[in-house]
Amino acid sequence: MDSLEEKIERSETRVFKTVFPNNTNHYDTLFGGTALSMMDEVAFIAATRFSRLRCVTVSSDRIDFTHPIPAGSIIELVGRVEHVGNTSMKVRVDIYVEQMYHEGREKAVSGLFTFVALDEQHQPTRIAR
Repeated sequence: MDSLEEKIERSETRVFKTVFPNNTNHYDTLFGGTALSMMDEVAFIAATRFSRLRCVTVSSDRIDFTHPIPAGSIIELVGRVEHVGNTSMKVRVDIYVEQMYHEGREKAVSGLFTFVALDEQHQPTRIAR
């Protein structure tokens, strides 16, 4: 049987995307709402991989946009379970940005998403640790 830390490690989720102009605002940077949507999806995947249960987002906390993400960038979204309760879990998602033709990367956005696991009757259900 795996430890909680091993289970968290295995469920870490990484997704790479390219920021195209159709996803940017008038400053040529990624729309905040698009970033949130991508983050919620990665958080959902990490929560589902961890619990192997039906999960729904119940909240997002403290989304910090610390660095603009320009069109033509490559981004990596990293989702990792941070806390597991009886029926809920918190997943941190960070977005890292890198220029396509230059070395280096920076953390651009970070946020915390809370999920609840549901049973077949759409009621909260216990998450096995």
